[in-house]
Amino acid sequence: MSPAVPALAVVAVLGALLPLGSAKADPFPLPIPPIPLPPILQQDCSTANEPIVPTSVEVEDLSDEIPVVALRRKRSDVPGTPPTTKAGRWVMAFDLDSGIRPGARTGNALFNAHTWPDGSALGNALLRELHEGESIVVSSDEGRFCYEVSQRVEVRANSREAAERYFARGGPHQIAIVVCSGKRLGPGKWTHRTIWYASPVR
Repeated sequence: MSPAVPALAVVAVLGALLPLGSAKADPFPLPIPPIPLPPILQQDCSTANEPIVPTSVEVEDLSDEIPVVALRRKRSDVPGTPPTTKAGRWVMAFDLDSGIRPGARTGNALFNAHTWPDGSALGNALLRELHEGESIVVSSDEGRFCYEVSQRVEVRANSREAAERYFARGGPHQIAIVVCSGKRLGPGKWTHRTIWYASPVR
């Protein structure tokens, strides 16, 4: 998030708009309008009282609200992924079977999304737009929780260390979002994974 513009800088800009010769101060100056914050930062964060099963996600530099589907695992070690339909490419999956939800006290709440070869999926948009320091709001009918991206990392697809970190059940709570990245080797096969870790905004 960009730092607030200093008040003196705003005054200087407004002063440049005054006509020449108007050095005399206005006895009734107009108030300087507040600088608006991005819409995602204007909402109250962490309004839910308990951990939630998310139904949508907002990402700071993406204009549309992203639908979230909570999915069971087909295998014990593999979280479900969104459908590969045109609409499903713009959906984020939440791993329901991990047992860790947004708003938990410890561990990672796990999300994933598709990357598509022609760039037409949510994963591609996240790779372009989501960076460290940016905000993510996770919502359901029960309320929402706000997070800030603390780290973005790209790892080899077969990295056991990266997998252990992504699936972590202990340590400080955060959300973790993974998408395919690097070079595409074939349908559903990519050389790398990009993972975003985001910490709660209190």
